[in-house]
Amino acid sequence: MSKVYLVGAGPGDIELLTLKAKRLIEQADVIVYDRLADEKILNFNTTAKKIYVGKSPGQHTMKQDEISKLLIDLSFKYEKIIRLKGGDPFVFGRGGEEALLLAENKIDFEIVPGVTSAIAVPSYAGIPVTHRGLAKNFAVITGHEMNDESNIKWDKLSTGIDTLIFLMSVANLTEITKKLIDNGRDRLTPAAIIHQGTKSQQKILISTLEKIAEEVKREKIIAPSIFIVGEVVRLREKLKWFDVKPLFNKKILVTRTRSQASKLCEQLKEFGAECLEIPAIKIIEPTDKYLAVDKAIDRLKEFDFVIFTSENGVKEFFKRMQIKNLDARSLSNSKIAVIGSETAAELNRHGIIADFIPKEFRAEAIIEMIESLVENKKILIPRAEVARSILPDALKELNAVVEVVPVYKTIPAIDKPIDLNGVDLITFTSSSTVINFINAVNIESIKKIKTAAIGPITAATLKNFGIDADIIAEEYTINGLVKAIVKNFK
Repeated sequence: MSKVYLVGAGPGDIELLTLKAKRLIEQADVIVYDRLADEKILNFNTTAKKIYVGKSPGQHTMKQDEISKLLIDLSFKYEKIIRLKGGDPFVFGRGGEEALLLAENKIDFEIVPGVTSAIAVPSYAGIPVTHRGLAKNFAVITGHEMNDESNIKWDKLSTGIDTLIFLMSVANLTEITKKLIDNGRDRLTPAAIIHQGTKSQQKILISTLEKIAEEVKREKIIAPSIFIVGEVVRLREKLKWFDVKPLFNKKILVTRTRSQASKLCEQLKEFGAECLEIPAIKIIEPTDKYLAVDKAIDRLKEFDFVIFTSENGVKEFFKRMQIKNLDARSLSNSKIAVIGSETAAELNRHGIIADFIPKEFRAEAIIEMIESLVENKKILIPRAEVARSILPDALKELNAVVEVVPVYKTIPAIDKPIDLNGVDLITFTSSSTVINFINAVNIESIKKIKTAAIGPITAATLKNFGIDADIIAEEYTINGLVKAIVKNFK
């Protein structure tokens, strides 16, 4: 049974997408989307057919009647069709027109409301649309209808509503402000233009109703922008919260595996950054197809120590354990050592608390911690296929019997050109991300941008390419890297 969902994508910040919208997008067979929907939303579904029908001033990919007809045509070919619209489908999103045509053609449909920019964008600017003692009501008005046939009752609107919110208004701002003043609104009423609201590129201009059109032209502010008029604009100075974050308006390029890049981006975004995820490495099976690690797992009781050097090492090792129907109990004869708190946390998720976690997250520190305990002991090190030899070499010098087994292999993941335009910072979380990223990008372009390394080893790899890391985390974890970045930009 075919069904069309008219889904609101929210105002820009991807995290303002509703849970229902996300679930439906994930299940969709086809997604018809416009230019105001954050295209990262489309990543929630990698298999659906995607059709762009966006509109911008003076340039329409499709006319509205063509979009409506497209939805009808798609309903004969697909079961679940998502019409993804910026903001809310029924707030100047022309969702009503599309829904009426679907109803006329007896096509099943559902409306999924979205967070409208009319309220969300002022909120991100620190401007409440209502406030006790200042504004008991508000109106949302289209900025498009400025001709003589407009149905807007300017005489009642100008003085009868406390807060006025105009969407799609930049092109007609001079006419809008003139209409309001001519119909009785005080020319000194506070007014604001909010460009790219809820996004890291958000820009806000505060002025008066009389002067704001002229100032918007001078500052060359364009769509998408929201125009808000009313005494509530005065509250911004006290209530601003979004654009005062330490990483606001900073574009940070994150190089890591896809899942780990998302984890770092989430933390950076909390501090206001815009993140560009460029996975530099991909985790695949080792060249020996797990032969060495499987043999080691069969002999786990022989090992006195097992040393995990990375979060990925723990994950891949336990995947092989599960395939063999084994769990943490198989390691009961071994002392467990890890490098790094993130490695320890991943180990905890498998029910094991490490016996040794050095304060400094480097191989040298783990050697210092266990050097008096390893003589004539058998030690297993499950790790990446290509890694520094300092740990096994040092243990062998201490007369330990060391068995290194590859549990994963990293390969380059960058397969298309990278646009570094506007990037303020590039983060590196391992030597392999440095090597793979630099091999894929013009090194001279990297030298013009700030770089952040998760620790001295990663920084040393950058140095080998002639790049001095501007930021080096003191704690060699994602949390430590984020703290160092925030401290630098503060």
